Amino acid sequence: MNLAQFARRGYVPTPTPLEFLPNFTKALGGNVNIYIKRDDLLPGTSGGNKTRKLDFCIADALEKKADTIITCGAVQSNHCRLTLSWAVKEGLDCHLILEERVKDSYKATASGNNFLFQILGVKSVTVVPGGTNMLEAMDKLSAKLASEGKKPYIIPGGASNTIGALGYVSCMEEIMQQMFEQQLRIDHLVVPSGSAGTHAGIIAGMVGNNINIPVTGIGVNRAKAVQEDVVLKLANKTLELIGAKVEVTKEQVVAFDEYVGSGYSLPTDSMVEAVKLLATTEAILLDPVYSGKAMAGLIDLVRKGHFPKGSNVVFLHTGGSPALYAYLDCFQK
Repeated sequence: MNLAQFARRGYVPTPTPLEFLPNFTKALGGNVNIYIKRDDLLPGTSGGNKTRKLDFCIADALEKKADTIITCGAVQSNHCRLTLSWAVKEGLDCHLILEERVKDSYKATASGNNFLFQILGVKSVTVVPGGTNMLEAMDKLSAKLASEGKKPYIIPGGASNTIGALGYVSCMEEIMQQMFEQQLRIDHLVVPSGSAGTHAGIIAGMVGNNINIPVTGIGVNRAKAVQEDVVLKLANKTLELIGAKVEVTKEQVVAFDEYVGSGYSLPTDSMVEAVKLLATTEAILLDPVYSGKAMAGLIDLVRKGHFPKGSNVVFLHTGGSPALYAYLDCFQK
């Protein structure tokens, strides 16, 4: 697939590591070999998967002569942190709209990403109630800024549109090259599945390149059927954008919803265990909202014997560790 037809900014100059986790593998019984794709090490303030998506989205914004970026996310949004980070690098204004998916969860003086928003010089933060139509809220702000002479560009939550998903089509091609260079057989991929752009891009890259490795998404917000439908539609729209002559089938999209707990961003015991286990065996930090819950899902699947003995399973680490500092109470009990 020809991704060179799309503008990008070059935010991902080198591949992120694909590495074996020997101590973590041993801690889970040693029957399944766990590898990790370190997208937590991507460039951008404190790293994370959104850099791959923003590589394409911000290039599109600059082609359209934008001078201002508007985006949205939940309280403590990693996407908002990285969008703001790259806007700063490009000399663009950045305005954030944060959705209080958990009532009264926003604290202006909070640590984690909320603190980083201020350090990075965000132009404005607007907090709206859970359930707000975020596209309408961004459109309203865009119209206001345009009336003041600005040229705003809207990036959806998670940069999860077809342009953003190209970043994870590219990532799948990167993994394919690493498999070749390392002479590594991968039997399964496990990815966090939230706003859907990462999961959809991985699936589109998998199918478009005829790689045929099963992918399991671990959902962090929506019910299984809803999430799988969102991922499927975005994956196929992304393939259409690229001009690929293939389609993702419903059977190729799996997104478990058993590890969300009582709601998006709300901590679970299994998330806390996953964060602590990876930290104490491999000195790698997960985040409490996405990668922590996704790793909790992988751990549970390994313990249940979901993967055949001897399988090589790759976990896609999407980053987000700054959010840990807003969840101190969960880890200091």
